Amino acid sequence: MISHTMIVSFNQPLPAEELDQYLTDIERVMLDTGLVQSVVARRHIPIPGEEAIPALIATAIVQVSLTDIDALTKAFSAPGLHEVIDRWQSRHPYKVAWANHEPLA
Repeated sequence: MISHTMIVSFNQPLPAEELDQYLTDIERVMLDTGLVQSVVARRHIPIPGEEAIPALIATAIVQVSLTDIDALTKAFSAPGLHEVIDRWQSRHPYKVAWANHEPLA
């Protein structure tokens, strides 16, 4: 089992409905690949003063569970995924940091 954890940080704040739609779109497109075991997406919980920290601060976290690195590679080459990413990037630019790792729990 491998987890792919993404820290998504939009350049500008998004209305709640827009963020919900982004998370829904990412979950759907990942599941539609047929290669993932689960997808969980959550909003970042901000704390006062964090905007002063010179770091990538999340808007949301997305964690994808897959059987192995081969499934991860295939899932991220699925054409539908890049369509969703390109559509959202063109409307609301964002950055992503990620880590591939064994399950944390």
